[in-house]
Amino acid sequence: MLIAAAAAMILGSPQGPPTVQPVESPIEAPGPSGVLRGTMLRPAAATAHVLIIPGSGPTDRDGNSPLGIAAAPYRRLAEALATRGIATVRIDKRGTFGSAGAVANPNAVTIADYAQDIHNWLKSMRSRTGAGCFWLLGHSEGGLVALAAAQQPDAICGVILVAAPGRKLGTVLREQLRANPANTPLLGQAMAVIDSLEAGKRVDAAGLHPALQPLFAPQVQGFVISLFSYDPAELAGRVRKPVLIVQGLRDLQVAEADARRLAAANPRAKLVLLPGVNHVLKAVASDDRAANAATYADPTLPIAPSVVDAIADFILRAGAGRRARR
Repeated sequence: MLIAAAAAMILGSPQGPPTVQPVESPIEAPGPSGVLRGTMLRPAAATAHVLIIPGSGPTDRDGNSPLGIAAAPYRRLAEALATRGIATVRIDKRGTFGSAGAVANPNAVTIADYAQDIHNWLKSMRSRTGAGCFWLLGHSEGGLVALAAAQQPDAICGVILVAAPGRKLGTVLREQLRANPANTPLLGQAMAVIDSLEAGKRVDAAGLHPALQPLFAPQVQGFVISLFSYDPAELAGRVRKPVLIVQGLRDLQVAEADARRLAAANPRAKLVLLPGVNHVLKAVASDDRAANAATYADPTLPIAPSVVDAIADFILRAGAGRRARR
């Protein structure tokens, strides 16, 4: 044993030096009435830092939801970016999961509130890392939050929009409801409710079809009114920092048209369309909807490599460009 150890010291290990694993640690930021909580995953020599902003509803820091998503897309994305030297922070939204104590009522929230939380996270990340700026990566509805936060660009390197809506959310919801033939009997009532909420008017949910009541419950109507008031493309057009738009072409929830509208609004943005990638950023080999949906429940599937490459290459090139200009 001692001889073998001595030989290894003289000759060197055939595997080379040990790999330094990224360090995962908790991170906190101040919320309105309690602490916001998240997870930082940081490689030994981080070249950039990304804040991953979750999508709609009860989506946790890993990208999972009790509504049927267990694919852990944010955790898997963070792990993949760490192999490219990029640190990440993934977060629980105010009032949910680890951030449950940050606000008494998680439904009493607006997009502007979420955007303020993002700036609190940036201050916390700066205190922890000393970095000068951070990337905002918004997935799905999180893309709208990223764009709203980026209207105040301090400490923001740039914005990455992944499977993000490019049209008003009322328009997107109408399209999603119409896409399912099973919704046909509900469409008249659903469209009328969307019209009212877009006009800033609450509706009496008690008179709605039972299938629509969870979607338009009284306690969430204030948030939905806020959500419907934003035009993501308009916000994207105002961003002066680098913008990357990543859209999978087998996404069942957000369309290529959304990504193209965002890109048209900001001619400086880079648009990357990825064949064979779905909404939870996994690779799917066909247009079979059942096979696509099955990936939503499989955390063992890696993030599609094309997603990781698009994001990492953009961040690292932008960082190289900033260093070259100094």
